[in-house]
Amino acid sequence: MAVIIGIIIVLSAIFGGFILEGGHLGPLFQPYELLMIGGGALGAFVISNDRESRNATFKALSTIFQSARQSRELYLELLSLLFEIFSKVRKEGLMSIEYDMDHPYESPLFEKYRLVTADHHLVEFISDYFRLMVSGNMDPFQIENLMDNEIEVHHQDGEIAIHAINKLADGLPAFGIVAAVMGIVHTMGSVGMPPAELGSLIGAALVGTFLGILLSYGVFSPLANLLDRKLQESTKVYQCIKVAMIASMNGYAPTLAVEFGRKLVSSSRRPNFRELEEHLRPAKKAGNR
Repeated sequence: MAVIIGIIIVLSAIFGGFILEGGHLGPLFQPYELLMIGGGALGAFVISNDRESRNATFKALSTIFQSARQSRELYLELLSLLFEIFSKVRKEGLMSIEYDMDHPYESPLFEKYRLVTADHHLVEFISDYFRLMVSGNMDPFQIENLMDNEIEVHHQDGEIAIHAINKLADGLPAFGIVAAVMGIVHTMGSVGMPPAELGSLIGAALVGTFLGILLSYGVFSPLANLLDRKLQESTKVYQCIKVAMIASMNGYAPTLAVEFGRKLVSSSRRPNFRELEEHLRPAKKAGNR
């Protein structure tokens, strides 16, 4: 919704100001200029990106109207899940979670946390590293290094679409200039026409430059910034898991381990200490039985 509101504000301010100063919207309607700009930019996008990049870009653009998944409720569920896993490992040993990690969607540990299981990437990240802990003899430093590398790959994958959209935004003003030049060429070929008609042709040519700049700085560049912000937030979830797991591997109690993870959450989404304690209370009671 915020994206739509922002675009409406941009268009209303620009076109509204134009009307208020006495302009008319009719001359701004230049479909052929838009065809040259849009078609040129689309062609350049296809040339400069492989299938993986194009698919990633279209997938990312489909999420711009969705609210962020990284809510306070998700972090509460995530930290509670980690607490239960840590507690079970501390009480019954690593082998006790082997089935849970091999079959997370059938596990009693995971099934209570629907917001976590709704994101298969999160479930895979958690189960993979606990599975490594169960089946291997890796120390915390090795696990941490591997996690850092995977988080970096996740971030790089997310940046593919952002870079593609940024490049598209950078190219739109240039294609606007190309469309304007084509309009000027057409105008120069019509110098015998009356001044009023020549003025109309020149105005139509200048619309090309206007549209290129508007689409670049008013639409596509802000969309790239929005996707970058979403990527930063999605990366923090994995960092939160990493810090909590490494703390647990280093011997910290489950309560302290999840507290380490809580500190990695953005302040706007971070549950406070009392909220987390309240959320962990049922799991602590069940563990004391």
